[in-house]
Amino acid sequence: MSTALWTDSRFYGPELLQISDAVAREKGLNKDKVLNAMSEAIQRAAKSKYGLENDIRVDIDKKTGEVNIFQCLTVVSTVENENTEISLEDAKKRDSNAQIGMELLTKLPPISFNRMAAQAGRQIISQKIHEAEREKQYEEFKDRVGEIVSGIVKRAEFNSVTLDIGRTEAVIRRDQLIPKENFRVGDRVRAYIVSVSREVRGPQIELSRTHPQFLVKLFKQEVPEVYDGIIEIKSVARDPGSRAKIAVYTKDPNIDPIGACVGVRGSRVQSIIQELQGEKIDIVLWSDDPATFAVNALAPAEVSKVVMDEENKKFEVLAPDDQLSLAIGRRGQNVRLASILIGWTVSVVSETEAMDKKNKEYHDQSNNLMVALDCDEVIAHLLVNEGFANVEELAGADISELTNIDGFDDDIAKELINRANDFVEKKENEIAEKLKEVNFDKAIMDLNFFSNKELLTLFENNVKVLDDLADLSIEELMEIFPNMDSSRASDIILKAREHWFK
Repeated sequence: MSTALWTDSRFYGPELLQISDAVAREKGLNKDKVLNAMSEAIQRAAKSKYGLENDIRVDIDKKTGEVNIFQCLTVVSTVENENTEISLEDAKKRDSNAQIGMELLTKLPPISFNRMAAQAGRQIISQKIHEAEREKQYEEFKDRVGEIVSGIVKRAEFNSVTLDIGRTEAVIRRDQLIPKENFRVGDRVRAYIVSVSREVRGPQIELSRTHPQFLVKLFKQEVPEVYDGIIEIKSVARDPGSRAKIAVYTKDPNIDPIGACVGVRGSRVQSIIQELQGEKIDIVLWSDDPATFAVNALAPAEVSKVVMDEENKKFEVLAPDDQLSLAIGRRGQNVRLASILIGWTVSVVSETEAMDKKNKEYHDQSNNLMVALDCDEVIAHLLVNEGFANVEELAGADISELTNIDGFDDDIAKELINRANDFVEKKENEIAEKLKEVNFDKAIMDLNFFSNKELLTLFENNVKVLDDLADLSIEELMEIFPNMDSSRASDIILKAREHWFK
């Protein structure tokens, strides 16, 4: 910046405009912002000469570069500060049209900048230009969150990598880098813009190479059908640097979405794999049927059956014994990524394990019925085969439900139902006596949500007073009662907490 501009008693208009033009071009800023910075520098210098307590205004003509300095006085009825206020009577001597609240501008003589004032002026202008640069950088990147940006490594430190992305810098934290990924100064790196925040030292741009959407954006760059929206990427799950799954879908029946994403001889997906340091990518077909989607998501493993719990969004998947390890994956990776991809909890069991579990349940249910009804094994097996899993279900059954079983007449049906009712009543009485002995909290009983058997189960799990129940989460209550659905558990917890808000 020209020293003459600040040391001469005059203001050279054309030179001022030339300097502002040059600075604006060099910094890529709006010329008005540079002129505003100069205006503030002159204002500070003028206040130093005429008094800091005065309201000094500076105007720079944008056409000629002429600088005018004014003192501003507000017209008031009673003057309290002579430096910034003027009475109506005195104001009318200067301007006959003066009114209360009007501002009067008095032109002041030009000022001469000494060396200290010139130095201060340069600092102010430099500071304002830096602020304008930082604001421009923020405005440029604030709407680019979710895009991929390319930059050159400027600094590679232990906990982060700093990239030069043009007019500013961006940072990738160590936890946002792919494991075992190391960059050197000068390397070119692509990353996903996670956030842009306005800070005092300039915009803080945070990047990531592990974000699931980074994978989506890479497919948009490599696969024209994804970029054009013909193929949709419905969901993504990543274990950065190791494995990823993406679910794709298209409405066009003439396009194979998986084949299009893979490319000829894997050309498209291979370029993405190389960018992600060898991360394996499973591309699966999305389906609006959760069970079908679950089968697809567990690829490359083959599964034989899917049991769906829609209420709690859980899948139990049966896999052939020779496919079990593939379905689960190393350290559970395949089933974990499938769960993230679907948005449901997925558990995988082998057919042998499922059969053993089913046989055990069948054996336990049969034995329980034999003890409760004092009947032989054949009758117990027939009842279990017809869906009577416990004595309580039999106690509430209708005689016609039992007479439909081969070999059961009315007399047998009545006898079995009577024995079931007697057993249930006896158990209820025993539980009621136990509840009296343990002195269970009546406030929980008054909720009318639990049977006596369930109340005793709560007590055995150290839920003894109402606050114990209120402190439970929905998941914890469902752990105590595995057959309870989330809706009922939620209603119970909310009811138990009502007294907290009264």
